[in-house]
Amino acid sequence: MSTSWTVEIDSTIPAPRLFKAAFVDWHNLAPKVAPEKIVSAAPVSGEGAVGSIRQFNFAPGGPFSVVKERLDFIDIEKCEVKSTLVEGGGLGVHVESASTHVKVEPKAGGSVVKVTGYYKPLPGVNEAEETEQAKGTFTKVIKGCEAYLAANPDVYD
Repeated sequence: MSTSWTVEIDSTIPAPRLFKAAFVDWHNLAPKVAPEKIVSAAPVSGEGAVGSIRQFNFAPGGPFSVVKERLDFIDIEKCEVKSTLVEGGGLGVHVESASTHVKVEPKAGGSVVKVTGYYKPLPGVNEAEETEQAKGTFTKVIKGCEAYLAANPDVYD
């Protein structure tokens, strides 16, 4: 049985700028924002269009060493993206499948990031724990990007 979750994260950064940093160029920004967690990241195939795959390599001691995600949909003007986990990140260990849909919308004083995650847990997996971990991860990503962008006002304009 598939499960879904949602989280909304408020940000002081305008939607287009946050979307570019946190989703379009995250493979370049992640090692700068969270070097203690993500040691490197790079495109595996494609150049950011639908079907492209990116790989994120994590520091030792984390829950997994690698995540590969496929870009299923992207609309840069609407600040919307959908992606699917294709390798690592608990795939085959905690979940049978996982995907996300993200939309970054303008809001007075910044933006709001709306994330919906979909996953099919493997038998015996604590769904509440998986959901809270996923929400927490997305919140940390957005808040890390927000801090980086606030400290570097000329990037991703």
